[in-house]
Amino acid sequence: MIGRVMNLASSPLWFFPVVFIFGALIGSFLNVCIVRIPKGESIVRPPSHCPSCNTPIPFYDNIPLVSYLLLGGRCRFCRKKFSPRYFFVELLTALLAVALLARFGPTIAFLVNFAFVAALVVISFIDLDTWIIPDVISLPGIGFGLLASVVQYPWPTDAVAIPPSPMSSLIGILIGAGFLYLVARFYEFFTGTEGMGGGDVTLLAMIGAFLGWPAIPLALFLASVSGSIVGLALMLRVGAGGKYPIPFGPFLCLGALGHLFFGSAVVRFYLPPG
Repeated sequence: MIGRVMNLASSPLWFFPVVFIFGALIGSFLNVCIVRIPKGESIVRPPSHCPSCNTPIPFYDNIPLVSYLLLGGRCRFCRKKFSPRYFFVELLTALLAVALLARFGPTIAFLVNFAFVAALVVISFIDLDTWIIPDVISLPGIGFGLLASVVQYPWPTDAVAIPPSPMSSLIGILIGAGFLYLVARFYEFFTGTEGMGGGDVTLLAMIGAFLGWPAIPLALFLASVSGSIVGLALMLRVGAGGKYPIPFGPFLCLGALGHLFFGSAVVRFYLPPG
């Protein structure tokens, strides 16, 4: 709590709206990534265009959050509705950016963890759409997370070792990948079906790289609990005995966010000082 108060106190109030706008702008770019990466398309060209009529979207209709509200979520030219997800991703990214500023203050840790959180947002929505976690994000993310631990470690931010030491990051990669790989192989051996893809393995390795090995148990616990709750709700919706498979990646991302924001409080609760 002391660290959080210090970070809030060290951040001038005007930082927060600036960071909110910055987060919304990045969220707009993340929407492009979510749509184009699964298709193997460039995330730079062509410029943003309406998915229905392919008309390029002018800059004044491409202002994050504002344009969606002013146009009623529709294309100015063909009047077809845009998915509300565009607005949601921009708002979510903006709010996460503000939360990270409150958590870490205007530091290198803020920038590194914002990049990490942005990757989690893209991975979550791509997995929801396609059931695929793109290696083009998670594999470079593993290397970036390990490198970030080397650069940041001399400036720790809290008692949960965020940023983690390089050794903790490396162990996190090995445990994260190894644990889910073994779980997937055991499940496949006993059931004869594949219950977890390789993308989940590399995603948990990326989480371990950014947050260190202590994040793995909490992230898995939160992912399992949240996934079970959603799964049970969907089973009730489709009826007794119904099956409604759901991707595990978004829940792993949710577990990682839980550790990032609340891991220190959880550790203090179970392992109080003294």
